[in-house]
Amino acid sequence: MRFVPMDLEGMLAGDHQARAVWAFVECLDLGEFEARIQSREGSAGRPAIDPQILLGLWILATLDGVGAAREIERLCTQHIAYQWMCGGVNVNHHTLSDFRNLSSDLLNGLLTQTVAVLIEQGLVEMKRVAQDGMKVRASAGASSFRTRKRLKEMDKIVKEQVEVLAKEIENDAGAGARREQSARKREAERRQKRIRQALKEMTEAEKRKQSNNGKKKTEARVSTTDPTARVMKMADGGFRPAYNVHLTTTTHSRVVVAVEVNSDGTDLQTMVPLAEQLEERFEARPSEWLADGGCSSLDNINQMSDRGCKVFSPLRPRRNAKHKPHEPRPTDSEAVREWRQRMSSDSGKEIYKERGSTAEWINAQFRGRGLGQFLVRGAKKALAVVLMHAITNNMRRSIALA
Repeated sequence: MRFVPMDLEGMLAGDHQARAVWAFVECLDLGEFEARIQSREGSAGRPAIDPQILLGLWILATLDGVGAAREIERLCTQHIAYQWMCGGVNVNHHTLSDFRNLSSDLLNGLLTQTVAVLIEQGLVEMKRVAQDGMKVRASAGASSFRTRKRLKEMDKIVKEQVEVLAKEIENDAGAGARREQSARKREAERRQKRIRQALKEMTEAEKRKQSNNGKKKTEARVSTTDPTARVMKMADGGFRPAYNVHLTTTTHSRVVVAVEVNSDGTDLQTMVPLAEQLEERFEARPSEWLADGGCSSLDNINQMSDRGCKVFSPLRPRRNAKHKPHEPRPTDSEAVREWRQRMSSDSGKEIYKERGSTAEWINAQFRGRGLGQFLVRGAKKALAVVLMHAITNNMRRSIALA
């Protein structure tokens, strides 16, 4: 056995991105993260890991395209940059996973904080923003989707298994056997919990399956692995379990200012909630909103106009080829008439082009850093993953804008 001294500070290059990450994390107010720590001086329990270290590790891993907590744990023992970030503190995958997946509300606050600082410095303007969505594969297989009838049958079977295992544990005097049976009972309870959550989600899934004439197209199915995920049409034309991720980005600075993760297969219901999110976060209403045709509807255009925001979205072809898309209809509101006129002009088309180099560029960056499939289950944890990507992006943009 050899004890080899290591100069981590000297071994890490002066211009390594880990140093920029640490400088960024030090500027953030992590008081809410610290307030949730239960291990305190003078009380029982091991000393807690500083939230700055955990946040720094996740941002550094996101930059490297690493999304698994176990892989970060391995890097903390083998990679000099991660060892430097830890500073001699031992970090395990369970702590890393809990820090990100159970703190979506706090990460939401951090996203607001990163943007608010840039707004105060005059580096970000909330005048013109762009919206874009992408379907991200969920951590669930197609075979895990079950009908209501099958879910009820499975719930009954698992309930009986839990009751039988509970009686076996009570009657068996062997400690080893009790431990094994307890582990089996816990697994059965977890499965029962997922099945009952899937039954709760079934009502919403059945509503979405209703056709216009009130008849079901096909029988609704919900996953027992990830009950909040839904089967969606992906970019390649296939259908797989996924979440719909929407990002709102400022066109001038390419900073992510709002995030939405839902289970809707269409993009029509996200524009107004994202606008409300901006008002809640920054008390600001953009004057111009860029979105693709899948995100906009006549109702959205009217609601955004009431908020003082002009929508820039492509005109849709008419069913009757004799009528041009920019020609107003008798039922059009004043806001819709202005939108048709705006998007038929050269200036409107030129403004809309900015969406490709902002919102779509951000989505491509996220996919390039590993956001092709979620490694977590549940909409809340999926939101935490997207928020971590958004915070990482804003860190990079703050360095570029400074």
